[in-house]
Amino acid sequence: MTLPEIYQQFITGMQNTTLLEYIAVFAGIASVWYSRKENILVYPVGLINTIIYIYLSFKFHLPGEASVNFYYTIMSLYGWYMWTRKDKQHEVVLHITSSNKKLWLYQVLFFLFFYVIIYFALVFLKEKFFEGAIPWADAFASATAFTGMWLMTRKKVESWYWWIATNIASIPLYFVKGLVFTSVYYIILLILAIFGLTEWKRKAKEINA
Repeated sequence: MTLPEIYQQFITGMQNTTLLEYIAVFAGIASVWYSRKENILVYPVGLINTIIYIYLSFKFHLPGEASVNFYYTIMSLYGWYMWTRKDKQHEVVLHITSSNKKLWLYQVLFFLFFYVIIYFALVFLKEKFFEGAIPWADAFASATAFTGMWLMTRKKVESWYWWIATNIASIPLYFVKGLVFTSVYYIILLILAIFGLTEWKRKAKEINA
């Protein structure tokens, strides 16, 4: 695809952006901002984003991303509970920490498990229902997102590495599907994820100091 073709697709995609997609994008940006700030609003605001994107993902033949957003919805409810848990002294139980070697191994295995499952599921769905599916790319974006969301509910610094990988993979994935505004949205999320990683690293050091 040449630069003029990419530019034309960008203009056409922006013109075709629906109100629903705008709402989902702005809710998603706000959710990541709240996550960076370790604010509990990350979850209720994020639910608006994920529910809309379940619908949009099916509409644009991205079943892997639909599964991710369904997973986000479930994990948002779980994360909401985990982040608000308090001990007998009414202090928040969960704090930002870094993963040890054992948890790093679990993360990689977690990612590989979901990548393999999603990839082969998408290969099957591509033949039967979703001709426009891109199994390897959709599976990668989905599996990294699954891993990032799991770690975020536990307030692990490394969740941001997985979010960064998700965002990088999702930028071209949504662009080629015609969801150009969503592609731009993932560029913004990528920038926020880099800042989020820096901020959570700083907070983890303060806690361990």
